[in-house]
Amino acid sequence: MSEKEKMEQEQENTAPVEEVKEEETAPETFTVTKEQMEKMEALAKLVSDGNDKYLRLAAEYDNYRKRTTKEKEAIYGTAKADTIKPFLDVYDNLLRGAAQCEEGDSHRQGLEMIAKQFLSVLEKLGVTEIEAEGQPFDPEKHNAVMHIEDDAIGENTVAEVFQKGFMLGDKVLRFAMVKVAN
Repeated sequence: MSEKEKMEQEQENTAPVEEVKEEETAPETFTVTKEQMEKMEALAKLVSDGNDKYLRLAAEYDNYRKRTTKEKEAIYGTAKADTIKPFLDVYDNLLRGAAQCEEGDSHRQGLEMIAKQFLSVLEKLGVTEIEAEGQPFDPEKHNAVMHIEDDAIGENTVAEVFQKGFMLGDKVLRFAMVKVAN
């Protein structure tokens, strides 16, 4: 017999393989002593406490991050305002210098051009002039240094501005010094 025939005979002689059915297994049950149960409960409590500490720490860090961001923004705004305030006096002096020169004088024109340029730089920084003359008196923006009786001007209206006021955003850098009509 050839090898091929031998192999065929062996395959015929072998019994068919029966499929093994998997038995459905019931959940395993364990017997635990009281001591082991107490240990497991203690470990579960330890894990729960660790998780609680982690969540509290994460929340605390998030609050810290938000608070420091607000503080940085506030510090920047305050530093910007404190830096700009002294330059407002320089702007006033430029206007006073221009007022001392005669109309059409080249020095006056030069000072007025510098004052305009200075004002445009302030505007780029977010500084705005407080509109005062002819406006109703607002104690949050105006500083009344004089009162006059004038029927031509409405009551509680700004009649004259002695010194311009400026704001940086919603914050008043300098109040406008004004004369108010009663």
